[in-house]
Amino acid sequence: MITVSDKAKTRLVNFRAESNYDESYFVRVGVEGGGCSGLSYKLNFDNNQGPDDRFFEDKGIKIAIDKKSFLYLVGTELDFSDGLNGKGFEFKNPNATRTCGCGESFAV
Repeated sequence: MITVSDKAKTRLVNFRAESNYDESYFVRVGVEGGGCSGLSYKLNFDNNQGPDDRFFEDKGIKIAIDKKSFLYLVGTELDFSDGLNGKGFEFKNPNATRTCGCGESFAV
């Protein structure tokens, strides 16, 4: 399961409205090879369901994740930081054994 913090929920709801995405769009979370630690996070809105997608809902936010990415992200919390040290979505991934300084890539 992927969870969403209150700050991330607020930002996702606002972003969906600003982008004129209707309720058929969900948040797609995934992992791809790359980054300085080996794996990078992906996050976007989508409305096309894949055959291997798993769906979760937390705080009213519907999240899709493909089967392969799920293995790396189970238990992850999606958060949003708007502090002085950075601004953007953050993945609090309990499976990561190493992360890069910017928080955009990880290793397991």
